[in-house]
Amino acid sequence: MNLGTRLALAFALVVALTAGVVGVLAFRSAVERVIGEVNRGLHTASAAIIDGHHGVLHHPDGDVVGDAGQEQPPPLTAQRIEPDGGVTPLGGRAVVFPVSEADRALATGSARGSTNTAEVIVEHDTYRVLTTSLGDGAGAVQVGIDVNQSRQVMSGMAKEITVLTLLVTAVAAGLGWVLARRITRRLVRLTAIAEDVSATGPGAGEVPVEGRDEVARLSSSFNTMLRRLADAREAQERLIQDIAHELRTPLTSLRTNAHVLHRLHQLPPESRARLLADVEGETRELSHLVNELITLALARGTDEEEAEVELAEVVRNAAARARRRTEREITVDADRTRVRGQRLALERAVGNLLENAAKFDTDGTAPIGVEVRAGTITVSDRGPGLGTNDLGRIFDRFYRADTSRSLPGSGLGLAIVAGIAEAHDGTTFAGNRAGGGAAIGFTIATGRLLPDR
Repeated sequence: MNLGTRLALAFALVVALTAGVVGVLAFRSAVERVIGEVNRGLHTASAAIIDGHHGVLHHPDGDVVGDAGQEQPPPLTAQRIEPDGGVTPLGGRAVVFPVSEADRALATGSARGSTNTAEVIVEHDTYRVLTTSLGDGAGAVQVGIDVNQSRQVMSGMAKEITVLTLLVTAVAAGLGWVLARRITRRLVRLTAIAEDVSATGPGAGEVPVEGRDEVARLSSSFNTMLRRLADAREAQERLIQDIAHELRTPLTSLRTNAHVLHRLHQLPPESRARLLADVEGETRELSHLVNELITLALARGTDEEEAEVELAEVVRNAAARARRRTEREITVDADRTRVRGQRLALERAVGNLLENAAKFDTDGTAPIGVEVRAGTITVSDRGPGLGTNDLGRIFDRFYRADTSRSLPGSGLGLAIVAGIAEAHDGTTFAGNRAGGGAAIGFTIATGRLLPDR
């Protein structure tokens, strides 16, 4: 059973229950009012008869003429119950009401004015009978009224309420079906696109966003998810292509060297040493490339938990490690900015920037500078600077400027920086500094900055 059918049935059920409860309450209220009016009429008539006014037993407008032209007897009937149980008719219809034990008790010993009400059937007619004690063992007076017509009216009302309830339920089911189809139409469309995406992958289409309700928000979120899936798939394919391109050169070189190794005994000692050194270098570069690829893949999805991080401490740790590796002088100028982020990832990003600066600043006479200001980390060097074509591409994977082709590296260091910056909702930037050299860095989103202590 689909969602639309469930909504339609639920809507019809709620309406049916509501209509049924209202109908039952209305019917019970009508019955109670009718019975109350009948009881009041019986008490009034009984009091009048006890006072000797037997005129109440006759119709006020004379005898009632029926549909067949026959005179109809008056609806009220009265009789007296003697203490010995005998019955004396007092007027009205020519019927005799049965005397129950409760009625006999009222006639023999109850206090004056004590009453008992019951419904009896006499000659296929139903009467509501009120028995009133005369007190002191003087008997009792019974007054009854034919309630067949009232019962017929109540029965007709019950049928009408039942039919109306069924009709309202049927109409509610139809309206519920229409409303359910309108409500679930966008969900059905969303389900179809989700199934297409599951079968063919992202790019199957977008869901139209209509209105501002929860379904519209779901459609908008689903479209955002589809776009991100498509971007992730495109980035994955591009990464695979870049990896294939970058691996082709070292693998080709290793394959060539492996072929030459078959004739290793024929090579002179100098060529043999050069070949082995080349194989060792290519293997080392290949291992470094694999490690960089793993780091790049984890830059946006690391399992490291976020915590309160003081950027000055992060930069000092990265600078100390870079000093040991490069033997370069590094100066740190940091404020007391604290952020919510991943400490190890941020240290890796700063370390990559420092190693990149040390690689290009080959002179080594001037120190490499690191500045931290309000969530922005900038690394400055005194190298050759960046070319116009390099400014917009240095954070791309495997990109290497023409001036760095001969330098070691995989072209992934700054791409890793970009990934870590993105994981912290920040951006990267690069430019040439005044006086020569480059200034490269990244920012952390202001929403991650923590207030000063």
